[in-house]
Amino acid sequence: QVQLVESGGGLVQTGGSLRLSCAASGRPLSSYAMGWFRQAPGKEREFVSTISWSGGTTRYADSVKGRFTISRDNARNTVYLQMNSLKPEDTAVYYCAADQSGFIQTRAGAYKYWGQGTQVTVSS
Repeated sequence: QVQLVESGGGLVQTGGSLRLSCAASGRPLSSYAMGWFRQAPGKEREFVSTISWSGGTTRYADSVKGRFTISRDNARNTVYLQMNSLKPEDTAVYYCAADQSGFIQTRAGAYKYWGQGTQVTVSS
């Protein structure tokens, strides 16, 4: 079992930045691919970013490309999402997820373990 806990969300103005963290316990994350997803009110959960087990491969949704950066520190069992140039449409609950395959995944269904989410609100 892997337990994931997100942190770092909050309220920020348009153009601001936040860094989300996802801390894991239970098992080392070093063999897991990790993903970030988000869900806005009344909308389906959507893919944001993913990173391979080694950190060597990443992928981003078009809506966040160039503004968000995913990274990981396997020694700290933590994954990060640096979010810059935030927009009101980035407002959502952000979730991290872990996939045992180790390879990047953009489908939510590929991930077995999920955190509880952290709220990000961007004011205009």
